Amino acid sequence: MTRRDALSRVSLILGGTIVGAELFLNGCGPSVPQVSATEFTAGTISFLDEVGEIIIPTSASSPGAKAAKIGEFMKTIVTECYEAKNQKIFFEGIGKLNEAAKAKSGGKTFLEMEPEAQKALLTEIDVEAKAYAKENVANPEAPKHYFALMKQLTLWGYFSSEVGATQALRYVEAPGPYKGCIPYTKGEKAWAL
Repeated sequence: MTRRDALSRVSLILGGTIVGAELFLNGCGPSVPQVSATEFTAGTISFLDEVGEIIIPTSASSPGAKAAKIGEFMKTIVTECYEAKNQKIFFEGIGKLNEAAKAKSGGKTFLEMEPEAQKALLTEIDVEAKAYAKENVANPEAPKHYFALMKQLTLWGYFSSEVGATQALRYVEAPGPYKGCIPYTKGEKAWAL
């Protein structure tokens, strides 16, 4: 599978465009990076792993986002593919998420909260991000919501990882024989090629 095919499929899952995708596909970084890879500390990557795990949790049939090392994936894409304005939004978003956690839990950071409280907080922020996107649908120049960036990266990274493609999706190693018509039973996993 090429990067373009993987990105195209993830874009279909997300229902639109992915921030940073053009630079990723072209294989080059932003012209003036604002965030270096060293700014992603082990704590930041652990934080992003936890956020990703709530978005795509481990289930009986497949591992979650943490198994796909989603924090490392986010580090790579944000530092090498995001433009400066989106890098800034992403990093400020980590702080905003922790501020929201402290306001909601009486002073606890996101990682100090109970898992159910973390999930409830992210659900609220997701609703906020969707409302923000709806308000700004006519303005393509409007900055992205930080949680939308985190969620996009989680989905993109997970479903393009080995774990996501082979265990969460049905995977057929290519090249393989051509099968023009494959029966589909409702409820089956989608295909990853």
